[in-house]
Amino acid sequence: MTAAETLEAAGPVCLEDVRTHACAVLEPGIWDFVEGGSGTEGVIAENRAAFAEVALVPRVLTGVAEADPRTRLLGGHAAMPVAVAPMAYQRLLHDDGELAAARAARAAGVPFVVSTLSSHRVEDIAATGATTWFQLYCLRDRAKNDELVARAEAAGCEALMVTVDVPLMGRRLRDVRNGFVLPRHVRAANLDSGPATEAHRRFGGDSALAVHTSAAFAPGLTWRDLAELRARTSLPLVVKGILDPRDARTAVEAGADAVVVSNHGGRQLDGAVPSVRALPAVAEAVGGACEVLLDSGVRGGTDVLRALALGARGVLLGRPVLWGLAAGGRRGVEQVLELVRTEFVQGMTLAGCADASAAAELRTERTAAHA
Repeated sequence: MTAAETLEAAGPVCLEDVRTHACAVLEPGIWDFVEGGSGTEGVIAENRAAFAEVALVPRVLTGVAEADPRTRLLGGHAAMPVAVAPMAYQRLLHDDGELAAARAARAAGVPFVVSTLSSHRVEDIAATGATTWFQLYCLRDRAKNDELVARAEAAGCEALMVTVDVPLMGRRLRDVRNGFVLPRHVRAANLDSGPATEAHRRFGGDSALAVHTSAAFAPGLTWRDLAELRARTSLPLVVKGILDPRDARTAVEAGADAVVVSNHGGRQLDGAVPSVRALPAVAEAVGGACEVLLDSGVRGGTDVLRALALGARGVLLGRPVLWGLAAGGRRGVEQVLELVRTEFVQGMTLAGCADASAAAELRTERTAAHA
């Protein structure tokens, strides 16, 4: 029986089970692309260590028999305070790629964020019926930027998320050592009309994806670019990649409806502060003037509860979704989201939280081992 068949037959009991199955079924180079980070990859480890530092202080005798995980994200209903993060090239993990993951998100009642570098077109992903937000990397070709925004709007995407922490792609040593290139059947469907790009050609001493994004992405962006984007669309605008409270305040001044506290899952600046450690100061800085979301290092429902207690409205779930996609396609992603929901509801109930607003009132302490 294959790992995918085992996952379907027995079902995972935690996200680490899904990760194990995904590792077993993926080619090593693709696994490294999913799991790897920039430089020493220390930020990946620090993201998890920072979550482990956060000890929740539960309330008792609150009368909660089972908590209600529902919330609102960017004005829309969500079955729990989770959205699927924007992640590129999901056909690397499964032929159905983003279509399978979006259908799983729809079944779970959570938003799905479509990447600029998705391997299915935004129109096709939105047609799954999932609540979709569109993530934009600002391109050198400004006319193409405008076209992408217009396509997202026409497809029915409910928010625009601009990623601001990639003036260039972080140097991901696993991809460099592997000489990683995209297979011919995988491409950035929103950008590339032809069958082959720099991402499909091997470059000595570099990742083909780094070469491709360097050619496509606009470096040297400023707050003026964000203001122009704000004027370009009436969709809620989300700024992803904020770690400094000063940038969070400036994003609000520029018209952001939400910010995502993120270090890009440890894939950009080697040595960046863990996102969850930066979260409280960012939440305090915006003072409720915009929603605050978190990504990087979320590995279960307890992490969602921690994020809410530290000031987030919700989280973006990244690598675990890719594990589920690799291990079992749509059903694998559904199982990942079911596990997160189960853990989150149990955590809320044990902490005495009837709903997400009560979770936001929980106190936290730093664990003694990390104080």
